[in-house]
Amino acid sequence: MFRQRMNADEARELFLKAFAPLSDTENLPIADCDGRIIAKNITAGIDVPHYRRAAMDGFAVRACDTLGAGGNSPVVLKLAMGIEKGTCVRVHTGSPIPEGADAVVMLEDAVLRGESVEIFTQLHPGKNVGETGEDIRKGEVILKEGKKLRPCDIAVLAALGIRDIAVFRKPLVAVIPTGEELVSRENMALREGEVYETNGLMAALYIRKWGGAPRLLDIVEDDPEKIKDAISSNLDADMIITSGGTSVGKRDYVPGVVGSMGTLLVHGVGISPGKPTALGIINGKPVVCMPGYPVAGIVALYFFARAALWKLGHIPDEHDRKVRAVLSGKIPGRTGYKTFARVKLENGRAVPLAVSGAGILSSVSKADGFVIIPENVEGYDKGEEVEVVLIE
Repeated sequence: MFRQRMNADEARELFLKAFAPLSDTENLPIADCDGRIIAKNITAGIDVPHYRRAAMDGFAVRACDTLGAGGNSPVVLKLAMGIEKGTCVRVHTGSPIPEGADAVVMLEDAVLRGESVEIFTQLHPGKNVGETGEDIRKGEVILKEGKKLRPCDIAVLAALGIRDIAVFRKPLVAVIPTGEELVSRENMALREGEVYETNGLMAALYIRKWGGAPRLLDIVEDDPEKIKDAISSNLDADMIITSGGTSVGKRDYVPGVVGSMGTLLVHGVGISPGKPTALGIINGKPVVCMPGYPVAGIVALYFFARAALWKLGHIPDEHDRKVRAVLSGKIPGRTGYKTFARVKLENGRAVPLAVSGAGILSSVSKADGFVIIPENVEGYDKGEEVEVVLIE
């Protein structure tokens, strides 16, 4: 029998408190760090820019030499190799500002006539000049521990001449599919009572998408000793995800095995679909036991496995992408359960798809997202505006 059914949010909170984030780090070239999590603050070792530079193509000048310049009364300066009173120097964007100059006249505001330049605008000191350290100051903390790196962040590292940095190691997640009815996708044909294994593949791909390193194992039979062996041989992983064998049938051994090897925190959660989800800890490592029905499995992945992975890997909690839409039909809730109803988006409407049936895998593929109905809400009526959590 299930343990007492636990509220979904309480189950997740209990689970996440039961293990610690990883402390392991690795040094990687910055080109390999897109999407990785910084393991310690990064401080600038140089100024950027490290010299005064022209911000425009034009002529470097002393600003005081442009006093009185205007559209009908240009100031005329002599084109030279250095700056002194009454001279200017040709510069390009990014080139050093000559000693003595403090401004740059844009090409559009000047006319070159032989060895003379007519200036048609009055400048103030610093105009069109990039000062030393204007972008980044030496000693400044530019990226903090725990930040998920983006290509633009990596470009900043490159601008500082940084070649490699310390990042947190990706959590290794062992994915163990179980079930007598499962067969490998390499099989050419299915017999009655057989289905291709899909949950393990789906879990492994989501783990990779969410920032982990999946290890997908071969199918394990519904045998408690074989399930125990599979878990025992993968305790080098940082997290274990099992699929199937979590209900209360004669062949549902997984929760019992987890409890015998460690602590079974939860078995039976107030989510629909996904009630048979089990959560445990073995050797300090989180274990998520997905139900065998695919839709229930994906809900367990989203609600529990993703949160556990992000805690392990110091990955910032990336809020779900959500949109507002009007329901084209009624969707029922289930008292005491957080209900995940599949919907398809069509021209601003949310169209319910197979609102019941945790085994209808294609309904997730056809869906654009879930409408999550709270435990104390009986459902939503046609015409109501709802929030749709988009499926990645």
